[in-house]
Amino acid sequence: MKLLFIGDIVGSVGRKALRNVLPGLKSKYRPDVILVNGENAAHGRGINQAIAREFFDQGVHGITMGNHTWDNREIFDFIDDEPRLIRPANFPYGTPGNGYMSLKAAGKDLLVINLQGRTFLPPLDCPFQTVDAILEREGSRHKYIFVDFHAEATSEKIAMGWYLNGRVSAVVGTHTHVQSNDNRVLPGGTAYLTDVGMVGPRDGILGMEQEGVMHRFLTQLPSRFVVDEGKWHFHAAVIELDDQTGLAKSIQQIRTDEDNYISE
Repeated sequence: MKLLFIGDIVGSVGRKALRNVLPGLKSKYRPDVILVNGENAAHGRGINQAIAREFFDQGVHGITMGNHTWDNREIFDFIDDEPRLIRPANFPYGTPGNGYMSLKAAGKDLLVINLQGRTFLPPLDCPFQTVDAILEREGSRHKYIFVDFHAEATSEKIAMGWYLNGRVSAVVGTHTHVQSNDNRVLPGGTAYLTDVGMVGPRDGILGMEQEGVMHRFLTQLPSRFVVDEGKWHFHAAVIELDDQTGLAKSIQQIRTDEDNYISE
């Protein structure tokens, strides 16, 4: 199985980048499954049903979320009816939606789990205990298992990678919007990347306009963050999984921008 995971899509610029780049990635890598993190897709905060449908229409198989899951209130109208969109599984019991999904592609089943870290983020249930419970229920039924760990601290992400080493196919981090340079297959066969990066405005600050972010740093006063416009950059990872074991054979970063992208 070959899996393409695309980093946090931010606003209209990120959606434009996806439209421009995804067809070429499909042609070049021929992924069996395409996943995106969509928690910033609607004006940088949350997602709505029209955007989710736009992603699915482009060939995306599943959408993961994060700490901005509930920022666009429209999500409450459709998250329970859309099995291809999941929010972090360690939100409290009774929260709308699901924290994992099973996708069929090329005659194979992929279990996708979404988790959120607790360091420098709102306190949720323990992501380590949560993933243990999911694997106990679902792990034996799925050879291929992918984890999107939406977390701030690199230490927490690395800890999750080692915690799940040999137990899942891949652990890839989201949230920081900065692609890390530590892609590797761990000794137990789990593909790992601390952060896949983002898809969206290249010259903002994590996708936001520079002025508002700088004002907050300089004054420590409240400042409105607005999604930046302009040119895009695009971050993703392609992971190849062994059909016999379900473990990873390789993980490769994808990094390009509007000035340097050449369509396949």
